[in-house]
Amino acid sequence: MANENKNTRSYNSSKKGPELGKVPEKLIKEQLKLPPQAVETERGLLNVLLTHEHAFDEVCQQLMPEVFYLKTHQYIYEAISELSLAQKSIDAITVAEQLKKNGKFEEVGGYEYLAELTDIGSSAVSLEQYADIIYDKFLARDLIRIASSVENQAFNDGTDIKNLMEYAEGQMFELNQRRVKKEVTKVKDVLNEVVDRIRAAKQNEGGYTGLRTSFTKLDEYTNGWQPSTLNIIAARPAMGKTAFVLSMAKNMAIDYNSPVAIFSLEMSNQELVQRLVINVSEIPGEKIKKGDLSNAEWKQLQTRIECLESAPIYIDDTANMSISELCSKARRLSSERGIKCIIIDYLQLMNASGMSYGSREQEVSIISRSLKGLAKELNIPVIALSQLNRGVEQRSRDDKTPQLSDLRESGAIEQDADMVVFIHRPEYYGITTDKDGNSNEGVAEIIIAKHRSGSVGTVRLRFTKELIKFSNIDFSSNNNNMDFGSRKNNAIEQYQSSSEVYASSNMPQADSGDPF
Repeated sequence: MANENKNTRSYNSSKKGPELGKVPEKLIKEQLKLPPQAVETERGLLNVLLTHEHAFDEVCQQLMPEVFYLKTHQYIYEAISELSLAQKSIDAITVAEQLKKNGKFEEVGGYEYLAELTDIGSSAVSLEQYADIIYDKFLARDLIRIASSVENQAFNDGTDIKNLMEYAEGQMFELNQRRVKKEVTKVKDVLNEVVDRIRAAKQNEGGYTGLRTSFTKLDEYTNGWQPSTLNIIAARPAMGKTAFVLSMAKNMAIDYNSPVAIFSLEMSNQELVQRLVINVSEIPGEKIKKGDLSNAEWKQLQTRIECLESAPIYIDDTANMSISELCSKARRLSSERGIKCIIIDYLQLMNASGMSYGSREQEVSIISRSLKGLAKELNIPVIALSQLNRGVEQRSRDDKTPQLSDLRESGAIEQDADMVVFIHRPEYYGITTDKDGNSNEGVAEIIIAKHRSGSVGTVRLRFTKELIKFSNIDFSSNNNNMDFGSRKNNAIEQYQSSSEVYASSNMPQADSGDPF
């Protein structure tokens, strides 16, 4: 026992780090309750940074000063970071001068300790391995911190368990996000993948590389919703956001057999499915809601909703969902169901509960950045609905077209989004004709305001309120010049008399009131 104490004291007083002697490291850590650490590895990494030019560039994206266990090493690494930022050479002398400027020179042990670091003789070949070890120890300490915090709060009888679980979930999500490391990829490594996508596009009708919506003109602009992208669909209330994405989800799932996940933070799954029923049945929404159907309409309903029974559409209507919970569910759906698209209705109803933020703008920034990361991780498009602020309403009657600045918390959303799409119905504001004199009655404008990988522009879709439906506009000269009210009435008559399955090019809208 005496020898054990002696070795323990030697470890504690060691200037150069742990010299464990005959006592197992695990036993000492148990006795002293030391947190996970790799002090000698930290010394080895700092040695490489002090003695090898450009070594800092290899680790700067992974390591921050706080990942080091010893404060001494944090200060030294911080000084190295500052020198690198100032594009100055990095060695023991320059680091010493920077430490003096920071008032940390004596605290780190002065020239003596810097000399010790330069004499270790570590290999630059091991730099990446050093960084990984140090970062893993940091994550382990952070994990212990989270677990301890959760444990302490759980023992408190006054703790709200739901809030505590959200806190734990958020903290773990943040920790996991920091753990994920994306390596630089050589062109050669992904060249075959890109060629395969081009080959697949050639085989597809129209050369589409993404998920098609059956909105002909929209698909031409987007080339289909692209994998690994975050797409924002925004509008003021009553413009048709929910109905629009439901329409796309139906078409993706039924027309192209692409599994789609819908996360609805506002409407129940019953409400959403009812809208899908109105969509495919082509029976006016008011009649569906009241159940006021003739025998022929009941038969029409039963016949046409059969396509929904096998449709790979998955709905989660959990209210007040956090971004970490959504990402966890999305990963499971991707693994178990092979989903090809995620739709979120809507972004502003989501929270970053349990995560670190100082304002709602920062919270939305965390959410949008996380959704972008999720799209890249699962390699599928993520489509998120978003509300516009009141800037649209405050402008003049003839200037109601949405702008990027109208996005709520627009900075983060606009920056993270690969594509921003607005839904605008001029008719809603009493604007009866467009600039070319065409009627706006029943017309919805789908405005592509931002598109990282393509062009911007506006697609006009037909909106038939009685059928709660978006559909392609026939751009043939005769139809396009026809009075829109006449076209609408003709369409309704056709829908009511037809026994065919719902045409894939026609899209749904929402019910009356503020259904959209």
